[in-house]
Amino acid sequence: MQTDIAPSRLSAKQQAIGPIAAFASTGDLVRLASALDSGLDAGLSVGDCKEILVQMYAYAGFPRSLNALGVLMKTVDTRKRRGINDPEGDGPGPVPVGDALLAAGTANQTKLTGAPVKGPVFDFAPAIDQYLKTHLFGDIFARNNLDWQSRELATVAALAAMNGVEPQLLSHVRVSLYQGLTPPQLRQFADVLAERVGHEAAARARAALDQLSPANQ
Repeated sequence: MQTDIAPSRLSAKQQAIGPIAAFASTGDLVRLASALDSGLDAGLSVGDCKEILVQMYAYAGFPRSLNALGVLMKTVDTRKRRGINDPEGDGPGPVPVGDALLAAGTANQTKLTGAPVKGPVFDFAPAIDQYLKTHLFGDIFARNNLDWQSRELATVAALAAMNGVEPQLLSHVRVSLYQGLTPPQLRQFADVLAERVGHEAAARARAALDQLSPANQ
């Protein structure tokens, strides 16, 4: 039987995304190893974890993304020695190249946000607009082996863990809502950040959500 009731709880796999993305973005490799271990136990595939960590390059830079992937390699190897063979997961489908990549990225960005993305900063520095569309929303978001809700949860966690990127955090909380994550789910996600990452990250996530969906509504 179908129901129109919006979901209020995140799955264990969705919850596990938060600490992985947060610790990868801040470079806390010791806690990242524990978060990856917990995420694999919760049902994330090795491929899911790879996608989360690769995506982090767009928000935290290549050095932290590469270091995080190294931790994942060691974690998977350690689990194999313990007799745990984690599923690899599905690989991505074909990703456009050349001019088609820019077109696909532009379309993905519009689908994610609900409208074409424009702004004075993009007029001031057109290159950053092209990089966003081709590398982030094209190269990464065109990879269909991790759904967009999961990618947005990873982004929200990463931005919440970092100081000074509140405008971008607010934007991605808005995108998360547009992509069908509910306010109760995002409040639960903030609770997960408070429990497993830190209260500052949780506070930033809650503040962004309160601007878009006040707690008393």
